[in-house]
This record gives sequence, C-alpha cells and structure tokens, in this order.
Amino acid sequence: MHNPLRIQLLDDVVRVVELLRPTVEVVARHDRDLAGQLRRALSSVGLNIAEGFGSKAGHRRLRFDSARGSLYEAAAGIRIAAAWGHISAESSKASLAALDRLGARLYGIARR
Repeated sequence: MHNPLRIQLLDDVVRVVELLRPTVEVVARHDRDLAGQLRRALSSVGLNIAEGFGSKAGHRRLRFDSARGSLYEAAAGIRIAAAWGHISAESSKASLAALDRLGARLYGIARR
C-alpha cells in the first residue's frame, strides 16, 4: 500500500467524500433512502479501488470498473437530489465536477 499512486488516488476519494458529506447530510433530512444510497455508492468507490490495487489483471480492471460504476451512481444520486429539490443545482456543481475528475482518473488507471 506504499505505492504513491494508490495513496494519492485513495486520498482523492477521501477528499471527495469529505466534500460531499454535507450534501449527503442535507439530502438525509429530506430522503433517508437516497442519502443511504449515496453513502454506499461513495464508500464503494474507495473500497473497490483499494480492492483493485490488491487484485491481478482481469480482476483489477473489474474492481476499477465497479468503482467507476459506483462513482456514476453517486453522481446520478446528486443530480436526482437536486431534481427533487433537496439541494440546489448550483450547490451540486462542485460535487459533480469533483466526481467527474475522479472518474477520469479512474478510467485512465483501469485502462493501463
């Protein structure tokens, strides 16, 4: 786990979770189910990335693809929360941008 890429990527996931935590807490006041799904999806991103770094070849790519799928799920959850009026579309822009940047990095790593 001392590989700088692993540490940096997992640190990025933690920063995204920290960024989205207040948003998820606001969503939870309106829709506990959606907030729970957001929490699970965001946690799954980091956990699948960590599992991918500990896997070989094909399994590694599957774990990174699973992480990316969970990341897309989290982004959809943020957009749906805005659509329901739980959060403003404006306030979700930074969160969606952070998820998009993380998704791009993850895509690059999965394709190595």
